[in-house]
Amino acid sequence: MAAERVSLAAQEPGREAFGPFELRPADVVILAALALFSLLAVGGRGTVDRWPALVASNLAVATAVLASSLLLARLRRPLPVFLLRTVTVSLSFAYLFGAVAGLQLIFHGRFLDDLVLALEERLFGVQPTVWMECLVTPSLTEWLMFCYVIYVPLYPLLCGILQWKRGPAAVEEYFFTLGLANVLCDLGFVAFPVASPMYWIPDRFTVPLEGWAFTWAGELIRTRTHFAGGSIPSPHAAAATVMWLMAWKHHRPTFWVLSPVILSLYVSTVYGRFHYVTDAVAGIATGLLAALLAPPLLGAWGAARLRAHRPPAGRHGFR
Repeated sequence: MAAERVSLAAQEPGREAFGPFELRPADVVILAALALFSLLAVGGRGTVDRWPALVASNLAVATAVLASSLLLARLRRPLPVFLLRTVTVSLSFAYLFGAVAGLQLIFHGRFLDDLVLALEERLFGVQPTVWMECLVTPSLTEWLMFCYVIYVPLYPLLCGILQWKRGPAAVEEYFFTLGLANVLCDLGFVAFPVASPMYWIPDRFTVPLEGWAFTWAGELIRTRTHFAGGSIPSPHAAAATVMWLMAWKHHRPTFWVLSPVILSLYVSTVYGRFHYVTDAVAGIATGLLAALLAPPLLGAWGAARLRAHRPPAGRHGFR
């Protein structure tokens, strides 16, 4: 059975057998991030609130990822495989975003918004997210909040398009690149913790953001999922950049449909008071960096798999 499992892993792009588990590159990114976050929690236990609970949660998520890999190896129909894979990876990325919240102040001991504010006011003469109050209208707010909120269903929607048009290999490339972008953002939150405008300067906003359904949904996200920090680089801007680039690479019609949404999403992060301009720019740069790093890393993964599964030399040295 073990030899049969290795053979199956070798035939499917991106899959590698580690004992009973068949892991894809995105799984390795997730598991490595969970391990690193656990080490940071233990190392910074004097700063991290309830660090044993965080380590236990990380272990539970790692177990779920490994269990998902076992189940995927036994599924044969494409639709259940696609659904389980998409749910596992998407929820893992969401978990990592929340897991890093308690780790942000390990190195600096405080948020560094004052440095960002000083930089932006020196560059622009104003604080852009506050200045944007002069542009606020219900219709503009609703459009930008739509672009901000649609980011959530875009994760699985683009997966479906890539699966349909280009197959599982494109989906795995997308997951891996998103994973790199998400983890780079998470590490950025620890390296340079920024609370964000809605936590650092809430008293400077005097014009309410009024709209309709999507504005309500955006405010729900603000109050239920956001926390002080998780700001630079903007994970919204980073992931949206990866989505846009993957659409350009694999399905150009989707790229053009997404273009006004992605460009507006960048603006929405600042207009909606979720991020500073610096955060959004850093997020776009992080998405671009992930997209540049992904192909050579996936190439190295593929080359390592070929070496691992290459038949041994024959009696006369032939392969």
